[in-house]
Amino acid sequence: MIASLRADLLKQAKRSAIWLIGGLWLVLSLVFGYLFPYLSSRGTPTGPNADGVAGQAALAGALPAELVSTSIQAAPMFAGALALLLGVLVTGSEYGWDTVKLLLTAGPRRLSVLSGKLVALLMLLLAILLSSFAINAVASFVVAVVSDSQVSWPSVGEIAVGIGAGWLIGAMWSLAGALLGIVLRGTALAVGIGIVWVLALENLLRLFGSIVDWIDAALRFLPATNAGSLVSALSAGRRAPLAPGVTDAVGGTHAALVLGGYLVVFAVLAGVLLRRRDVH
Repeated sequence: MIASLRADLLKQAKRSAIWLIGGLWLVLSLVFGYLFPYLSSRGTPTGPNADGVAGQAALAGALPAELVSTSIQAAPMFAGALALLLGVLVTGSEYGWDTVKLLLTAGPRRLSVLSGKLVALLMLLLAILLSSFAINAVASFVVAVVSDSQVSWPSVGEIAVGIGAGWLIGAMWSLAGALLGIVLRGTALAVGIGIVWVLALENLLRLFGSIVDWIDAALRFLPATNAGSLVSALSAGRRAPLAPGVTDAVGGTHAALVLGGYLVVFAVLAGVLLRRRDVH
């Protein structure tokens, strides 16, 4: 498995698509987490934020005290979609390149190959997440200085919990993408189905959850709802509005356990399918 891990890390490090996704993740986090809130606090004399109340509330989320919640608020939807795309590319691209036969027949055992890919994927995701927290910390400090606001940082423990929660959510989505790439033997359809689920399907179901009991019960065990609930649990007391997809449908412990369960299920299903399926 170690040899497969090293090979896959080298392979992914040389792919421009992986760097593009990571860069896009960081840029979107900065733009929506810090640039737009700061601009909103400036307002205009005649605009909708003339009284400054909404802008000040938005600015509160861009200050150092809210580093954790601001850094992970996009994980249920937008960052989750990028994590899913990473997973699809790591597994589905092998079918598009027509290298899957050689990979599974001329090298290590199939489960070793898959284990190396999944561990490399999770390591890549952690690297992006840590980079995001580091860059966001610098951005929040800059916003605090230019807006003459108080610089108050969350504790090391809160930051560690936030990184762990963000990684858990991203890992769940990335393994879902990896599974889709194997199931559909490619990237295009897997990306399409995954993006529809992350960005649309569960949000549409929530519209009916308040009036149909069984839909509301099902939502409590679906991935996006639990991802949003985990972010919500770590954002208690936040003044600034949170990103779409964040919900308080379930508690934080329930959400973490369900996401962990999905993580295991997706990895096991990918292993079973790759081991039993014919490579042709």
